[in-house]
Parts: sequence; structure tokens; C-alpha cells
Amino acid sequence: MAGTARVSVDEHRADVAALLAPLVEAARRRTRTEDVLLADALGRVLAGDLVAPVAVPLFRNSQMDGYAVRASDVAGASAEAPVRLDVAAEIPAAPGVPPRLAPGTAARIMTGAPVPEGADAVVPVEDTVGGTFAGTPRPDAAGPAGDAPAAPGASQAVEVRVPRSAGDFVREAGSDVRPGDALLPDGTVLAPHHLAAAAACGVGSVRAVTRPRVAVLSTGSELVGPGETPGPGQVFDANADALGAAVRRAGGEVVLTARCGDDAARFAAVLAEATAVADLVVTSGGVSQGAYEVVKDVLGGTGVTFRSVAMQPGGPQGFGTVHGTPVLTFPGNPVSAQVSFAMFLREPLERAAGLPAVERVRTAVLAAALTSPAGKRQLLRGATGPGGTVRVVGGSGSHLVASMARADVLVDVPADVEEWDAGTEVEVREL
Repeated sequence: MAGTARVSVDEHRADVAALLAPLVEAARRRTRTEDVLLADALGRVLAGDLVAPVAVPLFRNSQMDGYAVRASDVAGASAEAPVRLDVAAEIPAAPGVPPRLAPGTAARIMTGAPVPEGADAVVPVEDTVGGTFAGTPRPDAAGPAGDAPAAPGASQAVEVRVPRSAGDFVREAGSDVRPGDALLPDGTVLAPHHLAAAAACGVGSVRAVTRPRVAVLSTGSELVGPGETPGPGQVFDANADALGAAVRRAGGEVVLTARCGDDAARFAAVLAEATAVADLVVTSGGVSQGAYEVVKDVLGGTGVTFRSVAMQPGGPQGFGTVHGTPVLTFPGNPVSAQVSFAMFLREPLERAAGLPAVERVRTAVLAAALTSPAGKRQLLRGATGPGGTVRVVGGSGSHLVASMARADVLVDVPADVEEWDAGTEVEVREL
């Protein structure tokens, strides 16, 4: 039911959290998951452990550019008495099985190339005399087992100056990951290095927590889109793109973005479309006390509660369900909309996306004195500086969007504070 009671910030936060609790619980229980191609998985939350299907490395390979040898052949090598070995083969990092290495010979080998049977060590090229790696390995250099390719130069040899033990510079199959190993744990927020590990194991897709689907509706007949030409009395819509970006940063998926005028029938139609495709609908505008408040006009008397929250900016708020879908209504002023998202929606939306909790509230020291009207909690835009200081930027007006762009925190001023001196320790919320 509609209402006008004034409530605290904490009470409204609790009501929004309760509204979105089913989405958060679904993410926690992993009841909403989907397969995501690795190329699209950056930032997604892993649903369940990712188990390696294969060994990494897949096969025994060289850790260095150098010469594959039998360790026993070079056990006595030194700079004063190098061991001379005929170069019997060249092994590039390419498909194929290299020929078996005969005693008393070496194979020129590239990093990542398969170590031939018979060899148990690799001598880096810098530990040899006469070794050279100029030129590109021939694509036909490695063939089926037993078909030894000719080495560069029929009589080429290499002198080894450093003894090597069995296993030196040889990466054994499965030395990094064995089949069945837990490669990444449940809940991992996938970063590029996680995707690299998955790809190295041949994983083409991962099971991820399904992102909350969110519709963003921006209302007001005065609005035109960025890049359009405004007419008399029109302003650019700063909310549709900004709230959509905030949703995506919090792990949500924007499935519908719409700009509506103040026509009730049009807004009701767009809202019906939004509730059919989204898990959550976020509106901006149309919730204040004036005329032409289309959101209140359409949703008043439904399952949406409208109220005044004791904070500035962002006082007019609404929450509830429409056609079984949670709906949050924010004020239309751009700063009010951004502050509303930061205070009420960011954290529960992150939980609904499966993202880990992040503590964004901390303390800072005021760089300059400030004053605040009594009786209402103020959330002032602030810019942090050196030494843990913070300075208020812009005024308290909800239309001052340029100051929001310069801010990286909200300075939380309690309702009973009218003045703070410079040097006061205050609570801030990171944006």
C-alpha cells in the first residue's frame, strides 16, 4: 500500500534487503546457475569448484630453449672440459612426436616442445658452445616417432659446459595440475589469470551464478537521450545510462532500458514489459510530491510502498512488487538516484550476483570544516586526499551532478550534527 511515513535510512535498507532476499538466497544456494563461455566469463562468479579435466602440462616438455640430453652423458661437463655431443634432431613447439634420443647425442629443443624419449634433462643454450637458435624452426621438423628430421647442418655438434641432473629444465606431465584437481574454488570471481588457468586445462565454458536481470526505467517528459538535441524545457537523461552502469558494476545484467514520459498508460505498458523479463525493476523519477509523478500515479495503491527516507539527497523512495517482480523507485535527480543506488541497492545486488561482501564504510579526517542542516541525515559528496583526509565537493543539492563526478566517497553526516570542525574523524562510504 502507498504511504508517506518518514523512516530512517537503516529501516529502508532493511526493507530493500528483505525484498531482494529471495534473489540473494538463490545465489547463495546456487539454485540459479548457467554455463558461460570462457570468452564471456570475466567477472562472473564460479558456481561450484572447477575441476581440471586434464593434466597440465599435457606432456613432458622443455622449460628452456636449449638441448635435450641424457643427464649421464653430461655429468662430467665443465667450462674447462666441455662434453661434445652430435645434434641429432631439432624439436620445435609444434604438433608431432619427436624421435627417441640416442646415447651420446643431443636434440635442439624449443621452450614448450615435447622432450623426446631417452632424454631426461635440458641444457639451456647459454650453457653451451656452438649452440645457436637463430632462424625459425621448420614446420616439418618433428614427425612421427622414428622419423628423425635432419639437424641443421649434417655435422653440427654442441659442446655442453655445465653438468645437468635428471629432471633439470624438464616440465613433467601433470607437474602443475593433475586431472581431477580442484583448479578454482566455488565463488571465485573470475579474473584474467583464472581464465588463463581454465583455458590451459582445455576448459571452454564454466558454470557461473546467473546474474540478476534488471530493467532500468527512466521517467519524465522533459528527458532526451544523451547525443540528442534538447528542445525548450528539456534536459538530458543522466539516469538511464548511469544506473545501468551501476547495475552492471554490481554484477547485474541490464535486460531492458527504457525512457518514458509522464503518460501513465505508456509507463504501465513499459513496466509490464519490464516485469516480464527482469528479476528487478529500477525506476528513476516520478516519486516526489508534485503533479505528473507518473510512477506514484501508476503504482499507488498497488504492492509498492512510497515513503520519505530521512536523508538528503534521495529522500523520496519506493519499494514493493509488481506482477510478482521486485520494484525499487528512486528519485529523478541524478545525484539522488546515484546516492540511492549506493545506499540501498548496490550491496544486495552484489549478493544476488554471488559476489563477496566488500566493506565500503570507513573513517576519514575532514580537511575543512562543514555545516549541515539539523534534523536530516546528510550524504555529502566527498573527495579523499592524502593522509586519509576527505574534503566535501559541491553543495548538498541533488542537481549538482558535476560534483558527483569529482567524488569518490559519501560523507555521512548524522541528523543531529550541525557543524564539524576540520580534523574531525567522520564516516565515509566508498562509491
